Amino acid sequence: MTDWKAAQQKAAKTARWAITMTKCRIRRLTAKTTWNLVTFCGKKGGESTGIIDMMAIRKDHRQGIYGLKRGDAFEIILIQVKGGGSSWPTPDDIRRLKKVGHLYGAKAVILSEWKKGRQTIFHRLNMDADPESGNCWERIDNPFTLFH
Repeated sequence: MTDWKAAQQKAAKTARWAITMTKCRIRRLTAKTTWNLVTFCGKKGGESTGIIDMMAIRKDHRQGIYGLKRGDAFEIILIQVKGGGSSWPTPDDIRRLKKVGHLYGAKAVILSEWKKGRQTIFHRLNMDADPESGNCWERIDNPFTLFH
């Protein structure tokens, strides 16, 4: 018989570690302009509802456009975190991720995959791919290019 409470506690612990290890990997990659990492946790520190688990945000210091000055706009990367043996996003999840990415003008929507004893791996969502194709994620071999 399955001990559901123990399984739930183990999954919650894995999720917390996956978020922590994702933060550590991003912080090691950042360039001069530091990315601020925002996590979305529930009341008791566990997972919160919604498709996005974390967001990396920084000021955009390129030349201003649309009447804005340099530093007025933001660069945003939306992150979904997967830890342990958790399943990958479904086609419906991918549609939601795309909508949220478009809504906020995200630079990228990425999936962070962490397994105990291994380095965190990042995958970028191809915003043009069909969610039903099963070919929406591209592994980022050099994550520094994303966070430079």
